[in-house]
Formats: sequence, structure tokens, C-alpha cells
Amino acid sequence: MALIPARFLVLTTAVVLGGLFTASPVLGFNDWPHWRGPNLNGLSAEKNLPEKMNPKDDSLVWRHEEYASRSSPVIMDGRVYLVCRAFEETTKEGERTVCLDANTGELIWESIHNIFLSDAPAERVGWSSVVCDQESGNVYVLGLGCLFQCLNGKTGEIVWQKSMTEEYGMLSTYGGRTNFPVVFEDLVIISGVMTGWSDTAIPAHRFVAFDKRTGEARWLKSTNLRPEDTTYSTPVFAKLNGQPTMVFGAGDGAIYAVQPRTGKTIWKYQASTRGLNATPLVDDQGVVYCGHSEQNASDTTVLGAVFAFNGNTEGEISEGDLLWKIPKKTVGRTAPIKVGERIYYLEDGAMMVIVDAKTGEIVGQKKLGRIMFGSLSAGDGKLYAAENTGRLYVMKPSEKGVDVISESRLPQGEEVFGSPAIYNGRVYIPSIGALYCFGAKEPAATSAAKPVAPAAVEDKTVTQILLTPVELMLEPGKTAQLQVRGYNAVGQFVKVLKDAEITVQGGGAVGKDHVYTAPSGVQVAGVLVSAKSGEMTATARIRVISRLPWKFDFADEKVPPVWIGADYRHKPAPLDGQKGLVKISTIPKGTRSQAWMGWTDMHDYTIQADFKATEKNGLLPDMGLIAQRYAIELQGAKRLQIRSWTARRELRFAETIDFDWKAGVWYRIKFQAENKDGAAVLRGKVWERDQAEPKEWQIEGTDATPNTTGSPGLFGNATDAEFYIDNVEVTANK
Repeated sequence: MALIPARFLVLTTAVVLGGLFTASPVLGFNDWPHWRGPNLNGLSAEKNLPEKMNPKDDSLVWRHEEYASRSSPVIMDGRVYLVCRAFEETTKEGERTVCLDANTGELIWESIHNIFLSDAPAERVGWSSVVCDQESGNVYVLGLGCLFQCLNGKTGEIVWQKSMTEEYGMLSTYGGRTNFPVVFEDLVIISGVMTGWSDTAIPAHRFVAFDKRTGEARWLKSTNLRPEDTTYSTPVFAKLNGQPTMVFGAGDGAIYAVQPRTGKTIWKYQASTRGLNATPLVDDQGVVYCGHSEQNASDTTVLGAVFAFNGNTEGEISEGDLLWKIPKKTVGRTAPIKVGERIYYLEDGAMMVIVDAKTGEIVGQKKLGRIMFGSLSAGDGKLYAAENTGRLYVMKPSEKGVDVISESRLPQGEEVFGSPAIYNGRVYIPSIGALYCFGAKEPAATSAAKPVAPAAVEDKTVTQILLTPVELMLEPGKTAQLQVRGYNAVGQFVKVLKDAEITVQGGGAVGKDHVYTAPSGVQVAGVLVSAKSGEMTATARIRVISRLPWKFDFADEKVPPVWIGADYRHKPAPLDGQKGLVKISTIPKGTRSQAWMGWTDMHDYTIQADFKATEKNGLLPDMGLIAQRYAIELQGAKRLQIRSWTARRELRFAETIDFDWKAGVWYRIKFQAENKDGAAVLRGKVWERDQAEPKEWQIEGTDATPNTTGSPGLFGNATDAEFYIDNVEVTANK
């Protein structure tokens, strides 16, 4: 498969020989740095891999219950990385990235953080997997609560991190679907459904490419607006039609190919009306294979399909362009794998479907249990599968499909959501009960990875430009270095265009050296920066936000332009002769939302605002404020609550009191966060706006596992009825 996932990787192909398959040598092939392997196709080039995976015999090398996970493990330089629950079923519960010795399973380091203001339950921790960068030695992980981290692979030290919810409006939903980061050359790319600011306020499945070393945002891309679903299809890389390409399934139901260095769309195939979760496969001829379990875009009465098309193209790919398609195959979770000239699909109901890659004819089928989440991995003439209820299979290709070499079971209740990883003669299997290592008692010798130089840039004609950083936040009067980066037609970087013209809308100025200076004396400003070189144009956006205090009375009849997740779901509204905002109820999937106002490093502050609820069919909305990654919520059920991790409030942290209130009355909610003696102290009060403020706090709580920083914000659920907001103030604690 001609893939280009990172500078250390070269190409791998596989062929069937006498019922077995071999793979061409790969530099650093022992590493399994991505959950789909070194070339993102599920294939290993190793030999002498185990023929059994049985926890009750000598094929088991080690088992560690403390590293149980639904995350697929990845392996680099003798270290296993995966995401696990931290302090499970305690008041300290959170999320941790662990680094283990691949030989023994012993802990080398762990990085633990809280999950905050997410609807996702603790059982979904580890939905995403770590990705390793062999060039820098860093690893990258997107947590359940959308905290995106770059960690030093040897020490676990945080190199940089982004709170994708607070900074980009990434959603962390009850379903817990969390996307997988990927590394391409000097970039790390992550995606999710996001509700941003200004032009990106309307939700879409968006991709952000960051400089992998610094965290600077290089490009941001939106797929179609208002997707039906969040999604977790992992991008894969291939060389298609002469150019490096990133191929992925999106929340809008389409498969896209884009230039990974620029985000420019190359082609699109609309497979479904709902989000695609399966990860595509691209073979060495550029044929794209994938599947889904949703409605087909071409016939919404039919659920599911597997299909193939030639990816060496551009523009819209129609149904008539497909090489073949088999409807009613529900492959909604797993990635296909290609062995020789056969494609192996795993349906959601654990039926393996083996398809002739050229003709689309079904060669055979094999039932592997009841339900499947993990994908197949393969090497040394064997296929490895782990079914959700704990059945483990080792198989080999046969004339009519596959033959089972061995079958075993994990202990009862140990469900498997991840995929097998192959490293140094061993296979690693995650379950929610333990992490397993099967294979030889003595591991194979490690093959050292050697850098492979990137392809030379032959065409040095600049045909497209990017203005970077594409997203930025600055204080008034502060400066930032901008760059206009020039790329050729196939997306290769050519040079920085120092003579490009840059203009600004919304405040501030750019000097001749392309240094931007934010406007002084403003509270907030949304700035659009535009670059032009010849006929080529590019834009970037800057949120200029002062430090405290803040006050917003909405006299300009606008949602503050820099608030994340606020516009589109909130609208200006006349309020009893004044002006404010209304949290609208006409957006079916946006009636419950969180909005973020600014800096994620803020701490020890107080936020207050005025709220007035409407009533509909006897029901009231929920409404409130956010401070330091905690929320205070005046609930329609006549309660007042302080909480952090929404889905874990019964255990992790929450304080609740009864509070009688009614529609049609203005209430002022005041919420304070204070870091004190290693804990976070949260205090709240609510009173009728035209009455005197109560002297005492009405609700208080102390979180011994604190969120110590976080952006102020708004919380609201207008599903049952709308509500109004006015006079938002944020001040530092006195």
C-alpha cells in the first residue's frame, strides 16, 4: 500500500503465496505507531507471529488488569501507549495516558488529567488511541473531554496542549465518539464536530492541522454544515494521482480526499446521509475501500454497504464511478484490510465478509461472534481478530475465505473495543478487564528506524497559499508573527512569501515584516486577516481578548464575536426595553450547549449574569454559568447544582440543593471559583435581580481533585423552553 504517514515510513505491499502472505521490508517495521499499524493498513511485515492467543496457556506473555482499556494500543521504541481510566469508580476519576514497557507491561510513566463538562460516561474513556511520531519521539492523544495533548514519549511531560472544547468548540457528547489524531510530516491533524466563532459558529465536522512541535494552527477545514452525527473515522494517507492525499470519512456522510499539508479538497464521495465511522483503506493502486452501516445516499431505504472506487481522480465521485458496491453489509465501525487480492470486512454483527478486491464478488463469509468493534490486524500469513464479547481468533487465508487456526475466550465480561497491535513477534489485545500480550516469551530483535528524507520538491511554482497561524488568540496591544506559506499544485511547501500583501479587518495592523499588532484598549475584537499574492488569497482569524474585568450588556445587539459556541445558538433579543440574548430552541441539535468566552489559563475569578426563563407546557429550561471548568446550573426541576463532569456527577463532583424559581422573573446568578490549599472551592448564589444580593453563598462545594484553570462561559438547555441572558460580568476574585 503506497502510504505516506510519516517521514520514517516507506511503502508496504502484501501478496498471497501458497495460502500465506508476505510483506516487503519496512524501515522501523517493528514499531506499531498508529492503531492501524506502521502504514495505516493493519499489516505487519514481521515473521514468527503467534498461532494462538489464549489467556490460559503459554501463549500468554503477560496480563495487566491495571491497564484495562477500550483504547487500541500503539507501540514505539519498546514502549506501549494507550488511554485508560484513572482512579476508576472514585471521586478522583479521570483519564490517563500510560506508557508501558512492551516486554514486561510494567509502567514507565502516566499522564493523568480531569475530564470536565462532558456528557460522555466514564466507560467511554479510551475511545481514541495515542499516535506516535517516530521523528520527534512525541506522542499525541485526544481525550474524552477533548483535551488534545502532545506528550514527550519518553517522559510523559506535556509539550503543549489544546482544550479543543474551549478553544474550538469541539463537542464531547454522550456517545463519546472521539476522533483519532494522525501525524503527517511536520503536522499533527485532529478532527471533530465543532461549534466555533464567527464563520465557524454553525456546527460542522472540522479538521485542524497543528505544527506537531509547537501547536501552532496551520489550517482549518470544514466539511458540510450541520452534520447528523459525530464521527471517529481515522484519516489515512496515500499517494493518489501523483500527490500526497489524506482520505477520511466525515460526519456529513461523505468520504473526502484532501491535501494533508493544505486541507484543499481533491475529491468527495457521498456514501451516506449520516456520519461515517469506518476508517478507509487505500491500496497501492489508489483504490479506496470502505463501508458503513447507515442509510445509503443513493437509496435511503437500504442500510449499509461496502464499496470500492478509484481514488486517482478529482471532483465529485458518483455512484456510477464506483468499481463495485455490495449493499446491506453493515460495516459501520471497523476498517477493512487487504491481503493479496482480497478485502476482509468485519460487519457490526461480527460477520467477516471476504471480497475479491477487483470484482467485488463475495469469496466467503465467517461468523466470529455477536458484535464487533475492533478491526483486523494481519502479519506472517495470519489474521488476528478480537470480538467484542472476548472471543479471540487467529486465522489464515484459504481458497474459500479463512481457516481458523485457533480460537479462545477472555474471562467473562471482558469486552474488547480496540484492535490488535503487532510488535516484535507479539500481539497486544486490550479489553475492559486487562491489557494482554501474546506470543514468544523472548521478543524478537528490534529493528532501528532510520529517517527517510521527504520527497524532493520538483515543481516550485506556487499555486496556493496559507496564512498562518490560521487561528490565534491575543491580548490587546500584543504582537504575533504571521507567515504567508506558498505551496505548489500538489500541496508541497515551496517557500514563505515575504512580499505577500496582508490586510486586516476588525482592528490592529500588520507591519512590513508581517508582524500583527492587536488593537489596544478593547475588551474583545474578532479580527479577519487576509493575505494576497497575485491571484492567490488566504485568510486567518484572530480573537483579541483582554484580561479581566469583562462586562457585556449586548447594547450593540450582537453576540460577542469571539465567544466560542455562542453565535447561531444564541441570538440578540429585546429584553424589557433593554437588549440581551435569547438561547433559542429552534435548533434541534443545539438546544443544549456550552459557550466559552476566552483564555483557558484563567483562574480565581467570579462570573455573574442575569437570566429570565420562559415556560412551555409547564416545563422550564436549564441555564447557568461556567467558571474554571465547573458549571452552576439553575435547573428546570427546581434545583441549583454545581458540577464538573456532567456524566459523573454522582461520584466525581457535584453539589445540589433544592431551589424554587419560576418563569418570567429576572434572576441574577453569581458563581465563583477559587484555588485554595490544593483544591478548587466553588460558590454560588441566585436571587431576583430587583432584590438585594444575599450576603451568604447559597451553595458551596470543594473539589479535592481540582480543575485549576479554565475559560468562563455560559451553559444552557433550551429543549423545554427558551431563556434570556443579560449583563454578563467576569471579575478577578478580591
